[in-house]
Amino acid sequence: MSVAGRMMNILAAPADVFDDIKNSPPATSNWLIPVVVLVLVGWLCSGIILSQEVFRNQVSQLVEKNIQAQIEKSHMPEQQANMARKIGEISWKVNVAVAPAILAFAIPFLWGLFLWFVGRKVFKAHLPFMKAVEIAGLTSTIGILEAVTKTLLIFVTGNIMASTSLALFVKDFNPQNTTHGLLSVVNIFTFWVLVVRAIGLARITNVTTGKALAWVFGIWVSYTAFFLGIGIAIQHIFAKK
Repeated sequence: MSVAGRMMNILAAPADVFDDIKNSPPATSNWLIPVVVLVLVGWLCSGIILSQEVFRNQVSQLVEKNIQAQIEKSHMPEQQANMARKIGEISWKVNVAVAPAILAFAIPFLWGLFLWFVGRKVFKAHLPFMKAVEIAGLTSTIGILEAVTKTLLIFVTGNIMASTSLALFVKDFNPQNTTHGLLSVVNIFTFWVLVVRAIGLARITNVTTGKALAWVFGIWVSYTAFFLGIGIAIQHIFAKK
């Protein structure tokens, strides 16, 4: 099965894909090509969105809103506020262009490490690390579909903060709001990715899908709760200042 075929089948028949790579030698293309396509599609979608003045204005408004909140809390001088605005706009552009690319390349290895650890140390199966990276990398294909879907939602709703999570139903989404943050975590594409990773882990290690699902979702819940907790703690610290 070609890499293109695997990327297509990962959406409809992931078990067949993982059975195929289980009996094939390790191939860098299995994780690298999906990741590269994900980055390129992400950049293309971001470029299309930010080519529209209405969405660029929304970005400026979001930056301005954050700056105003800082001014009210710390009584920031106007000159410093102007500098913060420029930094805020630059940071937004960096987050759009650089951060997704870094995450796209990092996630296959991070999740590959998680899957490798569970497969080798918990399930006592023969699972080479790069096979685990292939499992995580191939699921990046789902992220490509998410990027396209999110772009369509942004244009349909006219809201640059639109997403494929429950936060879509929040009228004025605020990333600093704890409830809104929790809603943004409940993302149908995230759950799809987790299920496919679990199927891959199960097929490669010869355990039941239910057992693999429990570990994959357990890992996701653990680190999601950890980072949400850090975010809430930081907000409380700055709120007291």
